[in-house]
Amino acid sequence: MGGMIDTLKNAFKIPDLRKKLLFTLGMLIVYRVGVAVPVPGISSAAFTDLINRLGQLGSFLDIISGGALKQVSIFSMGITPYINASIIMQLLTVAIPALERLQKEGDEGRKKIQRYVRYLTIGLALVQATAFWMATRSASSSTLPAAINAVLIIASFTAGTAFIMWIGEQINEYGIGNGISLIIFAGIVARGPNAVQLLFAYFRNWSVTRNIFVSLIVTLVVIAVFVLIIALVVFVQQAERRIPVQYAKKVVGRKMYGGQSTYLPIKVNQAGVIPVIFAMSIVSLPSTLVSLFGSDGPVARWFMDFSGNPFYYVFYAMLIIGFTFFYSMIQFNPIEIANNLQKNGGFIPGIRPGRPTSEFINTTSRRLSWFDALFLVIIVLFPILMSAVSGMQGIWFGGTAVLILVGVAIDLVNQMESQMVMRHYKGFLD
Repeated sequence: MGGMIDTLKNAFKIPDLRKKLLFTLGMLIVYRVGVAVPVPGISSAAFTDLINRLGQLGSFLDIISGGALKQVSIFSMGITPYINASIIMQLLTVAIPALERLQKEGDEGRKKIQRYVRYLTIGLALVQATAFWMATRSASSSTLPAAINAVLIIASFTAGTAFIMWIGEQINEYGIGNGISLIIFAGIVARGPNAVQLLFAYFRNWSVTRNIFVSLIVTLVVIAVFVLIIALVVFVQQAERRIPVQYAKKVVGRKMYGGQSTYLPIKVNQAGVIPVIFAMSIVSLPSTLVSLFGSDGPVARWFMDFSGNPFYYVFYAMLIIGFTFFYSMIQFNPIEIANNLQKNGGFIPGIRPGRPTSEFINTTSRRLSWFDALFLVIIVLFPILMSAVSGMQGIWFGGTAVLILVGVAIDLVNQMESQMVMRHYKGFLD
């Protein structure tokens, strides 16, 4: 924490970085102001009831949107459609050769893919906004004709998502950090005071029903667990497996090149938080469909109550593990790494170049994936289980939220430090 504060202080001393930081802060303030703008023509009571029926997915979406979802704001859908569109496009890039070639074309290719992501975001936002309208249309209190009211609600939700996407892109271009990640970060941080207020309410209740000593101990335990979870996430986010690499010596003219020892870093948390988002989307899909389109049958009720079933946690954990391996597989190519090492005269001591090297790197990566998957399962399910055991709902920050907070904070600090280092070297060159 101290290092992050020092980095911010040093960044504000540099005019260019100060402008970027102030611009980023200004855009985030605009976003938070927009959270308070309501969607016209929709029943807030029916919409809030719909979000409550979504269970954990509804709570997660509300946290990601910074509370805009339950406020029935124009930013209610948040940046979720953009995240889903980015993930879908990333998977399609691996599956479709034409998109893969486009990605390798450099900046122009990436700009085209980003344009496709925008179109897909608007499409997904329209679908989600239409589902929200269909689920709450019977409770609408608007005096407008039904068709006009439907267009107004759907357009408001979709425009809100499009505006958030625009804010994120402006931060990318004129600010500092990843705009979309910072918007999610701001939304989660904005929910922090509510958790503190709720913890204080529990503390007062325990003081009355039990005694002040017990309430103080329980409160301190909750804070200590939260700090330990953050420390564990920071440690794993920064952790990497370093495979030693030796480069062969070669003589060019009268000079000798190579011969140095270095290492190949493999991040422990390669997949980030994406496996958790994928798993949550799939495990919550049946109850979401039932909530949106409504049904009172026994099968529908079983899906609605599925989050209280012990099998839910087993299924959730299996999905997280599966998606961790899947995403690591499409992100990490050991064959390409082994070929690059061989071309540059590098080798892993004790391992033959070529296929044995790729197999060794792949085996190492798979072992790290197992650790990463189990780590994600523990971080995500532990707060849920603690809420169920302790009965303290709303206090235990979701593991997904903690993963996002830590990841964005580390990325922001790294970007500021790299820009300060670049400016330092430019000063010497000038």
